[in-house]
Amino acid sequence: MQEDAALAETLSAERPIAHAREQLTAFVGRTLRGPVDTPVVIQSFADFQQTFGGLWQPSPLSYAVEHFFEQGGRQAVIVRVANAATPATLALRCEHESLVLEARAPGTREFLRASVDYDQLDPADPLRFNLVVQRVRAPGSERIEEQEIFRGVSTDPGSINYVAMALLQSKLARVRHPVPAQRPLPTLMPGTQLPVGYVSANPDGHDGKPLSDYDIIGSATRRTGLHALTDVENLAFVYIPPLSRTTEVGASTVLVAAKFCREHQALLILDPPQAWDAPSAVLNGLKDLNFYSDSALMFYPRIVGVDRLRGHNEVFGNGGAVAGVLSRVDDAVALGSTRYEPEPLLRAGAKLAREVSAPDRARLATAGINVLQSVRSAERDRPVLRTLACGASASADWAYLAPRRFALYVIRAIERATRWVTGMPIDAGVQQRITWRVSEFLEGLRTAGAFAAAPEHEAFAVVCDERINGEHQEPGTFHLLVQLAALHAGEYHSFMITHSTGGSRVRPVSINRLEPSFRLASDLASEITLTVR
Repeated sequence: MQEDAALAETLSAERPIAHAREQLTAFVGRTLRGPVDTPVVIQSFADFQQTFGGLWQPSPLSYAVEHFFEQGGRQAVIVRVANAATPATLALRCEHESLVLEARAPGTREFLRASVDYDQLDPADPLRFNLVVQRVRAPGSERIEEQEIFRGVSTDPGSINYVAMALLQSKLARVRHPVPAQRPLPTLMPGTQLPVGYVSANPDGHDGKPLSDYDIIGSATRRTGLHALTDVENLAFVYIPPLSRTTEVGASTVLVAAKFCREHQALLILDPPQAWDAPSAVLNGLKDLNFYSDSALMFYPRIVGVDRLRGHNEVFGNGGAVAGVLSRVDDAVALGSTRYEPEPLLRAGAKLAREVSAPDRARLATAGINVLQSVRSAERDRPVLRTLACGASASADWAYLAPRRFALYVIRAIERATRWVTGMPIDAGVQQRITWRVSEFLEGLRTAGAFAAAPEHEAFAVVCDERINGEHQEPGTFHLLVQLAALHAGEYHSFMITHSTGGSRVRPVSINRLEPSFRLASDLASEITLTVR
C-alpha cells in the first residue's frame, strides 16, 4: 500500500498541470423528472431531454438550459430539486402478497415497468427469480429508454443476492419494505400463459409543489439542493433560475449561493428582477437590493424567446443565455491579458426584451450591470464586462469579469492538481516538486500572454516551504501560497491553498509586506505575516 501511495505521489508530481478547456455551468432547480439532488453532466439539450424530460412549463430551469445550448454553451451540470414529490410504485404479485418497487426518481413522468421470470434457475428454489426493470418513453410504449437486469435475486434476507440489497445499485427503482417471504410470480403476456409480460407502474407518483428558497439552498451536510454541487470539478458558473414563472429567487438564496461560489471558485449569474423594466429602475433597484459581490454578475435586459410548448413568444430570465454566451470564451490566457471580453452578442433565437441606449449602457456598467446585445456595437470604447463588486471588493481587478474569471480558472487548476499531497509527509523534496510544477504552469500562461502588466520576473510567485508550512501547523495539513500579478502594475492577488484530510480549500489573503518591487519567490524574508480577509 505504501508503495502504491508513493507511486501515485510520483506520477501526480511529475504530471504537468492540466489546462481544463471545458468549464461547467451549473443549473439548480425544478425539472420534469430525473435524479434528485444529484449533479448530472450533460453535453446537449437532447441529453437534458433524455434524463430530465425536456421542456416543462412549471420549470424555468428547462427553458434556461435550452437557451444555454442555443447561445453556444457546451457542457452543463444539472441538479434537480424537488419539493414533496413522491415516486410511482409498481406491484409484482406473489402468492399471497406483493413485492412493491418504487421509482428512484419521484414524479409522474417516470414510466417504469418490470418483468419476472425463472429462466435457468433451480426449479426447487422457491425464493430466487430474475427481474428486469425498464423505463419507457410513455405508458404502453415499447420504446425503452433504460433497462436494468438482475439475475438470480432472492427474497431471502440472508442471501448475498437479496433483492432489496441488489436494487440499491439500481438507477431506476428500489424495494419498498417489507419484502414478501415468497418470490413474485412470473409476469405473463396479457391474456396468455406466455412469458415475458410486463407490469407497469401505478399512476401514483406526484410532481410536488413549487420550490421555495429553502429547497434550493438545501443542506451542506446531506449535499442537497445547491450543495449537491460541492464536489463538482471545473465549475465556472452557477445559475439558479426563477422558482416559478412568477416567483423570483429570494435574497437568502442569493446570499448563500454567492458564498458557495466564492468558496468553490465559481461565479454566480443573477437575473435582473422582472420589475426592473427600465435602466432607471435597474439603478434604483440595485440600491435597494444592496448586494455587492465579486463572485456574482448580472446582465440586463431579460430576453424574449419562443415558448415551444405554448407556441408564442415569452419573456424569460436571461441567466441561461448569458451562461451560453460567456461559455463561448474559454481561453484562459485571453481572459488574463485584458479587462475586455468579446461583446455579449445573442445568437438568433433570442431577442432583447428591450433596447438599451449607449448612454444607459455606460451608466449601468458603472453600477456593475452588463448589457446584452443583439447586434455588434459601433462604439469604440464600449463598456467592460463587470462583476457586482462595485467597489466592495478588496481588489480593483475583481470589478471586471475577465480578470476575475482568469484568476478563478488558475486557482482551480492549481488546487485540483496539488491534492495528491493530502495526508502525506511533506519534506523539502515534495515542496520543491510542487513549486516547480506550479511555476511551470504559470510560466506557460505568462509566455502565452498572461500577466502582461508585470515584468517577467514579477509575474507570479509560489511559496510552499517552511515559511508557511512550519512545525506548529496541524499534522496532515499542507499550505501553498500563490501570487498572481494584477492588471495594474505593482499590484498582486494572493491565494492560500490548503490541503488536509478534511478536504481542500482556497482563500484570498493579504500579505502585509507587499511592495511594488516585491518578489516572493526569491526576495521574501524568512517570516511572512498573513491576514485572511
